[in-house]
Amino acid sequence: MISRSPGRAGAADTLAGGPRRRRVLKGVRAGAPLPLLLPALIGLAFLILPLVALLIRAPWRSMPHLLTSTEVWQALQLSLLCATAATAACLVFGVPLAWLLARVEFPGRGVVRALVTLPLVLPPVVGGVALLMALGRNGVVGKWLDSWFGITLPFTTWGVVVAEAFVAMPFLVISVEGTLRAADPRYEEAATTLGASRFTAFRRVTLPLIAPGVAAGAVLAWARALGEFGATITFAGNFPGRTQTMPLAVYLALQNDPEAAIALSLVLLAVSIAVLAGLRDRWMTAS
Repeated sequence: MISRSPGRAGAADTLAGGPRRRRVLKGVRAGAPLPLLLPALIGLAFLILPLVALLIRAPWRSMPHLLTSTEVWQALQLSLLCATAATAACLVFGVPLAWLLARVEFPGRGVVRALVTLPLVLPPVVGGVALLMALGRNGVVGKWLDSWFGITLPFTTWGVVVAEAFVAMPFLVISVEGTLRAADPRYEEAATTLGASRFTAFRRVTLPLIAPGVAAGAVLAWARALGEFGATITFAGNFPGRTQTMPLAVYLALQNDPEAAIALSLVLLAVSIAVLAGLRDRWMTAS
């Protein structure tokens, strides 16, 4: 009777999960069953077909003229400016908030996290109404801003920034909090034992460690702010040159000039593709 001693084959079986796991993997790679393949292809076509149709119906010959009009450039410049300002606000307030949720134990932390992520599932129009109730001229806080400092946010360019920051900040907070939870807190603790303050340890140790997560969250927040529609039109209105961003210009052009709406949509599509390309190391190379 010959006994098989564990050798290289046994070690390989152990690392791969054994012969049964190899058979499963081989069966998975052999081909997809039709009841799964057909719905998957239909779902893929459902997602890709509208984008392909947008490219097919694009007025490529008149595209330079459409994209160089004064209205388009005003909307594009305003969108870029407001999205960048909203992202800066998200970084200033969102990164400390993410650190608080990831590093500090306090009563009700789960409730706070739920409230922070609420704008992700809240309809943007509802968010705009909530902003009006809070920061409008007769709002809970807005009336004091108006009477004390003469600051009125609704239907102004700063109102666009506020609306975009409201819907974009959860994306940054979630990304940074996840990166903070994955980072080893012992480096920060070691810095504090060597005499550094908590803020110095965060600035000199933690922040460089989580820089990729902060960058990814900032890109997501910027893209979300650039594409915001519902909260912006509700809280800031749709005034050309002052509050009319690219999504609002697309909506208005679709009623009067469909070709211009397609051209503006292609600009936003190109921005979205650029965002995905910037995040390819995080999402597009997963295996």
